[in-house]
Amino acid sequence: MTDVRVLVVDDHPMWRDAVERDLTEAGCTVVATAGEGTKALRVTPAVAPTVAVVDLQLPDVSGVEVTRRLVAMDTPPRVLVLSASGEHDDVLEAVKAGATGYLVKSASRTELIDAVQRVHEGEAVFTPGLAGLVLGEYRRLSSQATAAQHEDRDTAAPRLTERETQVLRLVAKGLTYKQIATRLSVSHRTVQNHVQNVLGKLQLHNRVQLVRYALAEGLDDGTEETP
Repeated sequence: MTDVRVLVVDDHPMWRDAVERDLTEAGCTVVATAGEGTKALRVTPAVAPTVAVVDLQLPDVSGVEVTRRLVAMDTPPRVLVLSASGEHDDVLEAVKAGATGYLVKSASRTELIDAVQRVHEGEAVFTPGLAGLVLGEYRRLSSQATAAQHEDRDTAAPRLTERETQVLRLVAKGLTYKQIATRLSVSHRTVQNHVQNVLGKLQLHNRVQLVRYALAEGLDDGTEETP
């Protein structure tokens, strides 16, 4: 995990230190820590984290607003929210702001380390029980936005290869990269490369946005994909 560069944002020093210690021991590089949102936003361009682990409850700027500003930067980190709250409204607000993942603080050390690695790779990671909530919200928002998206397209839709479309369809179904690799009989790295290509063609930034696009295009129709 030496290529994983993490910014830890939490106003509780003991919790912040514990997260930093756990991630450092797992091989991540913690490039900075911050107890306030304004500091996190100020140092991010200089330290260039690939993942920001952000608490929702900060003393100055909310974690949702910090997330929104982080993902809007020229070189944005992916955001994993780590919060004491498992309230549905908090989860959905964080995801709408651009968070790639959401864990509650009752998660184990192993779950945290795994989530940071997967978010770094662009996967959407949620505490068990929250993934279905987020997917349901994607469906609702995507259904409302589909007509507007088609109206706003001034140019032809990006052309995806057959394999890229297969991968996109499986992403929409909620499969992990490992599961997609097994389903299509390819390597984990190959799946990552396909996802990165699709993100580039569609001008999207992360898997969260990719899932929303796929659902809007009706790619979660239950059709089984074969290699």
